[in-house]
Amino acid sequence: MFSISSLLILVVAVIHIYILILESFLWTHPAYGRKSFRMTAEFAEQTKLLAANQGLYNGFLAAGLLWGLLHPVSQFATQVKLFFLGCVFVAGVFGGLTVNKRIVVVQCVPAALAGLAVVYLG
Repeated sequence: MFSISSLLILVVAVIHIYILILESFLWTHPAYGRKSFRMTAEFAEQTKLLAANQGLYNGFLAAGLLWGLLHPVSQFATQVKLFFLGCVFVAGVFGGLTVNKRIVVVQCVPAALAGLAVVYLG
């Protein structure tokens, strides 16, 4: 059976897979990357390698969360889940303070809800 905490973690992982795709592959696309981050074509082109690097890190966060969901040892899986949810939360706080407050809603809120579900619901 798939628990509420697992579902919330999966949502966080999917968000980060989407961010990976957006930053690594769609950064300069007018309807996706440029629109999402409100950039000019010139700025998007100048920063596309930096964005691809950022996207890769978001992919690592998603991979860690999926690892936690799939690991067969329950106690270790819980530690992995909480570690990567904590990483997502901290990244969201930093992004919210330095880039855009929307990042707090997109990253911190889902990570916090998932973390609370892991701690209190298992």
